[in-house]
Amino acid sequence: MSTESGLVVVDKPGGLTSHDVVGRVRRLAGTRKVGHAGTLDPMATGVLVLGVNRATRLLGHLMLTEKAYDATIRLGVTTTTDDAEGEVLATVAVESLDEASIRGALAGFVGEIDQVPTAVSAIKVDGKRAYQRVRDGEQVDLKARRVTVHELTVREVNGRDVRISVRCSSGTYIRAIARDLGAALGVGGHLTELRRTAVGQFDLGVARTLDELADDPALVPIAEAARRTFPVVDLDEAQARDVRFGRALGLSLPGVTAVFAPDGEFLALYEPRDQVARAVAVFV
Repeated sequence: MSTESGLVVVDKPGGLTSHDVVGRVRRLAGTRKVGHAGTLDPMATGVLVLGVNRATRLLGHLMLTEKAYDATIRLGVTTTTDDAEGEVLATVAVESLDEASIRGALAGFVGEIDQVPTAVSAIKVDGKRAYQRVRDGEQVDLKARRVTVHELTVREVNGRDVRISVRCSSGTYIRAIARDLGAALGVGGHLTELRRTAVGQFDLGVARTLDELADDPALVPIAEAARRTFPVVDLDEAQARDVRFGRALGLSLPGVTAVFAPDGEFLALYEPRDQVARAVAVFV
C-alpha cells in the first residue's frame, strides 16, 4: 500500500488515542504519510477516518461536517472531565427524576445551541491545548460555541443511565451534552460510553478494526473518497490540462467541488471565486 493514496476508515477500539491508531496504520501501510480527521478520545470507539499519502492533503478539505454517535449518560455523578475517565466531584440521588423529565430536558438540546466545550478538550487556548492546561493545574474557561444537533433520540432510560443517539455538526461535544443535561436536571451527569457511528458519508458499515486492516488494508481510493464526499464535475481534455497547471476554469460550481479528468482520474478541488472556478488544492 506504500505508494497508494486514499482513506482508511477505522473502527477505533477503546483505550487507544487517535495518534496510536495513526501509528498502527503507518506500519500497516508502510508509509509515514498518514493523518486523521476528527480526534476520538481514548475511551471512545468507532469511526475514525485516516488519510494515506496524497489523501492526507484531502483530510483538511473533506466536508465531514456531520457526525453521528451512540452514547450513555450517567446522571447524578459529576466528574472533572465530564466523562468516566475523570475524578468524581459529586454524587447526587436521582430517585426523584422521572423519564418524562429526562426526555423533556434532552429535547432542549436539539437544534442550534450555544455549547461550552469541555475543559479537557483539544481546543487551543493561547497556543496550548485546553486539556494540557487542566493537567498542569490551570483554570480553563472556554467560550460557548454555536453547534447544531440535527437529531437526538433517547434509546433507553434505565435508572441513572440514559442511552442516546445523536446526529450533529462537527465541533459538538457529547460530553458537554452529558454535563449540561445533568445541570439542567439539577443532579449533574457525565458520559460513560461513546461510540462514533458515522463521519460524513463514512459509517461503521465501511469501518474496519485494526485486526481486519492487518489482513486487508481496505483502502478507499482517493478518487472514490472525493466522489463520495464532494459534488463532482467531469472535465474535457482541455479543462483537465488547465487544472494540471492550476488555472482558473469558466465553470459555475455549487461550492468546493471535485474535478476529474475524462479517464476518471481525480485531479483537484475547485471552488467558485471571483466569478470563475479556482483551485483549492491540486492533487496531480
